[in-house]
Amino acid sequence: MSRPSKRSALETLTKARLVELDQSFELGTPQNHAKAKFVEALASSKRASFEKVLELLSRNELKDICRAHELDDGGKAKRKIIARILGREEGSKPTPKPKPTKKSSKRGGRVKKTSGKVEPEQIELPTGAKLTVAELEKYLWSAADILRGSIDSSDYKSFIFGMLFLKRLSDRFEEEAQKLIADGEDEDVAWTDPDEHQFFVPEKARWSAIQQTASNVGAVLNKACAALEESNSSLEGVLQGIDFNDPNRLGDTKNRDTVLARLVQHFSKLNLRNDGLSEPDMLGRAYEYLIEKFADDAGKKGGEFYTPHKVVAMIVELLEPKEGMRICDPTCGSGGMLIQCGNYVKRHGGNEYDLTLHGQEKNLGTWGICKMNMLLHGRPSARIEKGDTIRDPKLIEHGELVLYDRVIANPPFSLDEWGREVAEADKFGRFRFGVPPKTKGDLAFVQHMAATINAGGKVGVVMPHGVLFRGSAEGKIRAGMLREDLFEAVIGLPPKLFYGTGIPAAVLVLSRKKVGGRKGKVLF
Repeated sequence: MSRPSKRSALETLTKARLVELDQSFELGTPQNHAKAKFVEALASSKRASFEKVLELLSRNELKDICRAHELDDGGKAKRKIIARILGREEGSKPTPKPKPTKKSSKRGGRVKKTSGKVEPEQIELPTGAKLTVAELEKYLWSAADILRGSIDSSDYKSFIFGMLFLKRLSDRFEEEAQKLIADGEDEDVAWTDPDEHQFFVPEKARWSAIQQTASNVGAVLNKACAALEESNSSLEGVLQGIDFNDPNRLGDTKNRDTVLARLVQHFSKLNLRNDGLSEPDMLGRAYEYLIEKFADDAGKKGGEFYTPHKVVAMIVELLEPKEGMRICDPTCGSGGMLIQCGNYVKRHGGNEYDLTLHGQEKNLGTWGICKMNMLLHGRPSARIEKGDTIRDPKLIEHGELVLYDRVIANPPFSLDEWGREVAEADKFGRFRFGVPPKTKGDLAFVQHMAATINAGGKVGVVMPHGVLFRGSAEGKIRAGMLREDLFEAVIGLPPKLFYGTGIPAAVLVLSRKKVGGRKGKVLF
């Protein structure tokens, strides 16, 4: 008698059943692959946890797993059979979910305080086992409880993202140094030679030094960030937008030290070395999870840098990016659209790293978040520029706009003061269909994107419904673009999808190379 592993349990199922499970968890394994490929995909996916897979199976399938592993297959209750397969005592109750933190009736619903401090939910990390995505996500989100009630929720993200990034780089540096020494490298070289590391972490930025700090914690963290940037040209400016010593957000010195020391202690329990993680790309996935949670928690104010996942997924499906393509998001926010393009290529059997990813972002803090997002997803080569796309486009080669196979974006809706004064004398010729009104920048962004796609390129962009019917200058711009047969499709979206506004929106698909019966037509 042996307790089944996730893999051995999956091997008892038919290929048809494995295909269904693969689709249920949106793993994207091509259907013509062999059964072993589906087993591998499901077994290695943390999204498809063993327990979740078992819950989707029929009672007969669960009994088959029991019989294959010489377990008792008796009983009618699925819950008991699943508990038996997982090695839990029959009849044991599931761990109760933590109760929601109580909110006070004052000060806009801040959490209840005890002795002047916010008491976060105590989450224990597993000992001895590699960290799973779900465990990491839950633990990282619980860090927000340390800040909640002390600062505005829209400001959580910079401190927690910064702390996560510092800890990850420090842990990986330490892991690389120890491996070099184990492989026979001189100890002094392993710890001091920048050429031996992907990112060199100077002593003052190493977690061991940060962890020993008892006072002026904010200043120490700021110096650690600065030292990291000085030692790694690819990190220049990434942490610049985070001020751990900001009295306007974290209060006086005593309060800053108290809050930041608790954050450091919280992150000290995480092992973010590769050998402590159950999946190589899980930090990137956990980072995406945090971005979504912060946007949701902060509402309109925090959602300006984030587009809902399903909206992004739909646009990516419409654009069908392929390996070898050059892809741009000119208003990239936290970079989710670019990451999703890579994920799409991977799901369809392509090399997700054989893509050229470019982006530009105006907000310095959000630009830093995007850069961190790319690095944690293993994409250090992504070119993410900071600056105003309309007033000062930075994605330039040889004095000309870079041209792309795919452009994907969700620009700010109906932006006021978007840069009309620059557009009227634009040296790149982006606004040849007309200059939009001073108080409505939507079609300025659309024209910028149309000017940056190559002869076979496509654009997928989210716009407010107003761009479809507003007259005057905007009507003339639409007419010109229609005459050039740029619009391929207009897809309506329902209201209340976006954090920044409740109005309905639409996805515009533009194409320079329509095929067959699509020429001269627009699909609504």
